[in-house]
Amino acid sequence: MYPSHFHLYNNYPNSQETNLYSTPFQEGNYYIEPLDERQFGGSQPPSAPPGQGPGAGPPTSPPPSYVPAQTHQAEQFAVDPGGIRRCLFRYTYVWLRGFQQFWFYPTFVGRTSVSGWRWIGSRWVYMGISLRQIQSFTCV
Repeated sequence: MYPSHFHLYNNYPNSQETNLYSTPFQEGNYYIEPLDERQFGGSQPPSAPPGQGPGAGPPTSPPPSYVPAQTHQAEQFAVDPGGIRRCLFRYTYVWLRGFQQFWFYPTFVGRTSVSGWRWIGSRWVYMGISLRQIQSFTCV
């Protein structure tokens, strides 16, 4: 029913004996897919500005103590990456589909997701969110 992907990893896709006697580190028993530079928009993978991002740690202070008024955006399939990009490295309140809402400090915006630090009431936790899950957001 489902296509077999064993041919990507073994030189002999129809032989079960290769799985019994070979090690996963033996040359020729694995396949590494080449990177598509268009996926990253150039030859370098995306990264946060120096000193920022998950390696720099979360914000040094808690978010504001109030909940901002929700801006009702037109019903859409997913949030536009360009729209939420203006909230990078700023306190952002996020409303998800399914009624979850929280303070968020975005550090990276990709084509289909955003990642950063979520406030869980007493500390910051690093996480990623699909742009399809976000109903609306506002940054302060």
